[in-house]
Amino acid sequence: MTQTSTLTWTPVCLLDRLEPDRGVAALVDGVQVALFRTTDGLFAIDNRDPVSEAYVLSRGIVGSRGGVPTVASPLHKQVYDLRSGDCLDLPEVTVRRHDVRCRDGLVEVRLRQEG
Repeated sequence: MTQTSTLTWTPVCLLDRLEPDRGVAALVDGVQVALFRTTDGLFAIDNRDPVSEAYVLSRGIVGSRGGVPTVASPLHKQVYDLRSGDCLDLPEVTVRRHDVRCRDGLVEVRLRQEG
């Protein structure tokens, strides 16, 4: 599966509205995105858990595994690498990752499309 980025950065919220090590859901161009602010940086993935098919990843448990920033699904506890979207428990499962940045205190997301 190849991913390509859209060209548009969408403003989502002020950085100080994101609590460290907590997720928040945002609607970006019609896509539910889970945003995370950790000591490792900002991360954005689809909010849809590919195992349960529920939109819950923003409510997952933020942590790390072997130095990798992660989120564990609140439903079935599969752990996802926030940098890549790969599931660390089920190698064939991934969640789509999006580009995220902070400019002048404003968090922006650029969706990645599956190609």
